[in-house]
Amino acid sequence: MDLASEKHLKDHSDASLVEQYCSGQREAFAVLVQRYRQELYYFLARFTGDRNGAEDLFQETFLQVHQSANTFDTSRRFKPWLFMIAANKARDYLRRNLRRQAVPLSATVGQDSDEGITFLDLLEAELPLPAQEAERQEIRQLVRDVVTAMPEHMREVLLLAYFHRFTYQEIADLLSVPLGTVKSRLHAAVATFAKLWKRKYEQLK
Repeated sequence: MDLASEKHLKDHSDASLVEQYCSGQREAFAVLVQRYRQELYYFLARFTGDRNGAEDLFQETFLQVHQSANTFDTSRRFKPWLFMIAANKARDYLRRNLRRQAVPLSATVGQDSDEGITFLDLLEAELPLPAQEAERQEIRQLVRDVVTAMPEHMREVLLLAYFHRFTYQEIADLLSVPLGTVKSRLHAAVATFAKLWKRKYEQLK
């Protein structure tokens, strides 16, 4: 793909790129892959706790997009459809690998003035790390333990809502569950995370 074509395609919407790909313009698919490479990979890595597995799942997800592109309703948003496919792939992966590897999540941890580490601090990937390396590594280990210990359905809705900023309705559509279920799951996920984190964080004192 030459630079002019690449720049032209990068300005197109997701739906337009899908339409063009279905019409035979292969370069449009490459632009979609590049557009979502980082965000989708991080979602899969956080969901499964396995960076190597996340790379394979990323490729499997876009293989499914390639195979199902003609079924995509271009009047709807592409991103929730993409993440629905990815979430299904991740759930299947976890069922095949019941013994999940304990590898670092990509989320980092920051501190909120004198009030310690807050829930949102723990979930925001862009916040600064604690100053001391030993403290940083210990806290990140605890965060990993807490998130990977959460039930799959709670971890899933937590990632979609806080890391990837999907609306409640988008999550409901993505997971094929009622809106009320999304709200109750997210409420339970936050409460579970807070409870597990408090228990873990006390170990640092």
